[in-house]
Amino acid sequence: MLSKFIQFMNDMKIRKKLILSFVVVVFVPVAIVSIFLTRELRELAFNNAVEQAYQNVDRVKKRSTEVLNVADDLAYRLSYDERLKSVASRQYESAYEVFIAYRSYPDFQQAKQIYKEISNVRFYVENETLLNNWEFMNPGEEIRQSDWYIRAQKNIGVVHWVYLMDERDKKYYLSLVKGIDLGSKGKRGVLVINVNSSLLNTILNQEMFFTMIVDSKNNIVASNRTELYGKTLGEIDDNSGILYEKNGFFEAVIDDEASKVLIEPFNPELGQNGLRIISIFSIDSIVADANRINKLALTVIIISLLLAILLIYSFSSLISSRLLRLSKHITKVSMGNLELAMAIDGKDEIGQLSRQFNSMVGNVNKLMNEVQESNLQKRRMEQKQNEIKFKMMASQINPHFLFNALEAIRMEAHLKGESEIARIVRLLGKMMRSNLEVGTGKTTMKDEIEMVRCYLDIQKFRYEDRLKYELLVKPDAEHVSIPPLIIQPLVENAVIHGMDHKEEGTFIRVQVTAGSGMIHVVTEDNGAGITPERFAIVRSYLNEADEHEGGRIGLRNVHVRLQLTYGSESGLTIHSEPGAGTRIEFRIPTGGEIDDESADRR
Repeated sequence: MLSKFIQFMNDMKIRKKLILSFVVVVFVPVAIVSIFLTRELRELAFNNAVEQAYQNVDRVKKRSTEVLNVADDLAYRLSYDERLKSVASRQYESAYEVFIAYRSYPDFQQAKQIYKEISNVRFYVENETLLNNWEFMNPGEEIRQSDWYIRAQKNIGVVHWVYLMDERDKKYYLSLVKGIDLGSKGKRGVLVINVNSSLLNTILNQEMFFTMIVDSKNNIVASNRTELYGKTLGEIDDNSGILYEKNGFFEAVIDDEASKVLIEPFNPELGQNGLRIISIFSIDSIVADANRINKLALTVIIISLLLAILLIYSFSSLISSRLLRLSKHITKVSMGNLELAMAIDGKDEIGQLSRQFNSMVGNVNKLMNEVQESNLQKRRMEQKQNEIKFKMMASQINPHFLFNALEAIRMEAHLKGESEIARIVRLLGKMMRSNLEVGTGKTTMKDEIEMVRCYLDIQKFRYEDRLKYELLVKPDAEHVSIPPLIIQPLVENAVIHGMDHKEEGTFIRVQVTAGSGMIHVVTEDNGAGITPERFAIVRSYLNEADEHEGGRIGLRNVHVRLQLTYGSESGLTIHSEPGAGTRIEFRIPTGGEIDDESADRR
């Protein structure tokens, strides 16, 4: 039974398989999941709201604690400030002395300027010689009788947090109250630091749920509802009294709405604060959001399923048609047509497969072209070498007769005292012998330079002082094996064309250097140079595919042999300006000519 089912599925068209797979694999699971989600989403939304409330309260606690810590740190430093104790406990003789003392102690003003968390700082001390300046103050009878003042006087060094009214602006602030021992005759003072209420409200305004900070007397110190600034918990409708609890997570009716209430106390490290954070969120609002999400999700699921049923047929047709095109193209390539390029759009597996197939066909076609080009390159190199050998053989006309004739001329010139003529004839014979021996196909740089020296000496005999030369060869380059006649034709070109219209003479320099696995050969002269028109002709001649009939061994011959032997990058490079001379250079590897594999790649 299973094998029949598998066979049935394999025989089915891809379009039908896609439709069937959608119905079985997508529609049924989505229907089951949608029913389950509508039941679970409500609970999930509620749990997320509770977790968010805990996170909000924790965030408010941390950020508010950072604000209160600034006041606590300032109070700690001031409680040990001897200058403060001296100003507060000193008995003054005149108002001028008080003014000077206040002026010498600007720490309260500086604290308000430095810390944005601080709204005001004042110090109460019972010293009749002091003047009230809203910083140093003699407490009135009402303040002396207040609970916070009496508690601070009794508990020296203990921090208390109290919601107090500032006598200057008549506004209430969350204030740090701390008793300080002045150290003389039991005198004590009370430090009051007002916390910036706007900063606390700003922290709460960033929270999503209704959040407030309440002190031990149920005063609302800060809130993200502006109508509750400075009010008490009695302003909020809470019949259950849950808001007056110190800590916990509760469910209550707040302002006629079923709500969850989270109460967290502040850190005890802040001293005797009695502060707590209260976060309230409505259950109905959370459930309403969950129900709305359920309805929206159900609507989207139904619409999506309907659209999917309508579109799956189109998608299946698109996929099957692309696969059919791919199959037809593969059939054409299998019949030997490698020039076709398959165009199937998309970045999916089918599009990737088509691009990879095109790349494979292109690589096969390119490889075949490279093989043909490599064979053509080899045939061209063999043809050029045969042409050179043919030209060399054509020049070998009766060599023994030529050497005997030259030797006879040299001996006759020597007997008659013409030593210079004899030397030139000897050099000419040496050059002729070297030219006739190049059939071996290789020579050394040292022998090539020696032939260049012979040629230049012969030409110097002709032009006398009008021709001067210099041969600079590094010892590392002398024994490198090179093709014959690759430098002498360059020097010959410099002599023939460099002397044109140059009555004062020409200087020729040949320089050979070795380094980094390369041989660098430079031939330069200060002759007449090449005009732009002639230079364009020379460049065109060097790059021509075929050599002209009757052409001699010259620049093009050297250029082509260098490229055939060492690669296209080793050809001649020519620089010339009219009246400034000509510079010809080339670079070849010290390792010798390129191998067949390298030639194939080129």
